[in-house]
Amino acid sequence: MTKDKKSQKVDNLVEVESALTKSEQFLEANQKLIAIVIGAIVVISVAFLGFNKFYLEPRNVDAQEQLFVAQNYFEKDSFNLALNGDGNNSGFLDIIDDFGSTDAGNLAYYYTGISYLNIGQYENAIDYLKKFDTDDLLLGPISVGAQGDAQLELGKTDKALDLYTEAYKMNDNELTAPVYMMKAGELLESSNKIADALKLYEAIKQKYPETTEGRSIDKYIARAKAKI
Repeated sequence: MTKDKKSQKVDNLVEVESALTKSEQFLEANQKLIAIVIGAIVVISVAFLGFNKFYLEPRNVDAQEQLFVAQNYFEKDSFNLALNGDGNNSGFLDIIDDFGSTDAGNLAYYYTGISYLNIGQYENAIDYLKKFDTDDLLLGPISVGAQGDAQLELGKTDKALDLYTEAYKMNDNELTAPVYMMKAGELLESSNKIADALKLYEAIKQKYPETTEGRSIDKYIARAKAKI
C-alpha cells in the first residue's frame, strides 16, 4: 500500500471517529429531550390504537346496525323514512349526526345524497354526495355521476357534463363507464356537439359491446352521423 493510500485511510478513520464522537456527545447532551420525544411517540401510538379499538370500532358496529334499517327503507324507495327514520329507528341524517366519523357514517352521506336526488332536492343531493369519501370502484363513479344528474336537473349542463366525464374516467369497467359515457354523449348531442357525441358512442360500441348501452348504441351512432 502506498504512503498516500495509507494516509487517506487514516484520514477516513479519523473522520469516522470524529463523527461518532459528535453523535455520542449529541446523545449525551440531549438524553432528556430524546427520552421525552420517544415517550411522546409511544403515548400517541398507544392512544391512537386505544381510540380505534375501544371507541371507533364499537361506534362503527352500532352505526352499521342502525344503517341496516335505513338501507331497507332506501331499497324500498321509502326515501323520507330512509332519511329521517321511522320514530323507532334512525335515518341516514341521524346516523351522520351521531356517527359521522365512522365508516357507516361516511356511507350514510352517499345514501343521503342519492335519497335527496330521488325526491328532487338536488342542492342537498350535491352537498351530501360531495362529503362522501370513497375509493370504491363502483360507488366512487356512481357518486360523481349522481352529482351530474343533480346538476343537470338544476339546468347546469356544463357542470353535469364535467361530472359525467369524471365519472366514466374514474374506473374503466362495464358497470359504470358506459352508463356515464352514454349520459355525456347524449348531453353533448343535445348541445349540438355532434362530433364529440359520436366519438363517445363509437367508444362505447368498441369497448363495451356486451353492455346494455353497447347493445343499443348503433341507433345513436346512426342518428349522430345523420346530423353531421
